[in-house]
Formats: sequence, structure tokens, C-alpha cells
Amino acid sequence: MPVKRSRSVERKPRTDGLRNRERILEAAKEAFTRSGANTSLDDIAKQAGVGAGTLYRHFPTRDELLEAVYRTEVEKLAAAERKFAETLPPIEALRAWMLLFVDYIATKQIIAPALNTLVGGPSQVFEASYALVWEAIRALVKRAIQSGEIRKDLDPIDLLRALIGVANVATSPDWQQSARRLVDILVTGSRPIKVNSVVHCGHATGASRRNFATNR
Repeated sequence: MPVKRSRSVERKPRTDGLRNRERILEAAKEAFTRSGANTSLDDIAKQAGVGAGTLYRHFPTRDELLEAVYRTEVEKLAAAERKFAETLPPIEALRAWMLLFVDYIATKQIIAPALNTLVGGPSQVFEASYALVWEAIRALVKRAIQSGEIRKDLDPIDLLRALIGVANVATSPDWQQSARRLVDILVTGSRPIKVNSVVHCGHATGASRRNFATNR
């Protein structure tokens, strides 16, 4: 019995520690997105409901916190792919994930420049994140193609490039709204062309040509 009590006592700090870490990361993401990468770490600790000492125990430096926020956002994308694939129809799973990707881009725009100052550069961080993002979108597109809801010739990277492009050329702070509208446009445009519609259009064109020739 004493051993069991000691084990339960040991588990609590670990659980509390994980919760504190999650709160810090969420507060940091919001603060960095709202105020930039140089926002006060003490303010982040207050927003997370923890002491400054707790924040620094988990993340001794600003760079470590920035990197952890970035990695967490990428991990959320990977986890979302699995969740959406299990709970949504293929086309809706793809749409939901792309909307989440827009939020990821917004976070990366703030954090990426700061990550460039990391010792040795951010290449390893970005390479690992790219692999997770690519695998997620590839799996979702493949599933949608297999269901017949998406064209077979669709390249997943084209969807990512389109959304990233909107962010890169944005001149106003509401670019995320434009990117979310673009998600619907991309999904709609990625649907397969119905053969009956093409045939019908072909017949109509032929009939129009005959009428035009007759009326000349």
C-alpha cells in the first residue's frame, strides 16, 4: 500500500507539468501571433496562469519556446489528419485540414524569422516539419482520390503552394479570410469533371455549329 501511494504521488507532478507545458505553449502561440516573437515571456506566463519560474523550467530560453510552439503546431497538423480521416468523409477531411493549415501558416509567419537566429540554423526544424505536413496532405488527397471525390491528377503540393502563395503576397492583415475562401475554391476545382456534362456540352456545341451553318 505505501508503494502504491508513492507512485500516485509521483504521477501528479508529471501530469501537472504536462498541463502547465500545454498551457504555456497555447498562451505563447496566441501571444506570438498577436504581438510578435519578441513579446514578453513574463506576460506569456501570466496568460498561461503559471509563474515565470515554471515557464523557464520548461523553456529556459525564448528560442526554445519558439521552437516548441512551432513543433507543436506541426504535430497538431499531423494529428488532425488522423482525426479527420477517421471522423469525416474524405473531401470534408481534406477541407478541414486545409483550413487548419491556414492557421499554421499564420503562426509560422511570425515564428520562422525568429527561428532563423537559432544556432546552426532552423533547417532541421523545418525539414522535420515539412515531412509531417507533406505526409498528412498526401494521405488526405490519396483517400479523397480513392473515394472518387477528387481528380486523379491532383498533386497535393499544388494545394499547399496555393495557400502559402496567398500568405506570401498578402498586403492586408485579413489575408487569412482570403485563404479560407481559397480553400473552398481549391476543393471545388479539384473535383473530377463529370463525363455526362462534357458530352452534353459537346452535343450542344455541335448543334450550335449546325444552326450557325444553316443560318449563314
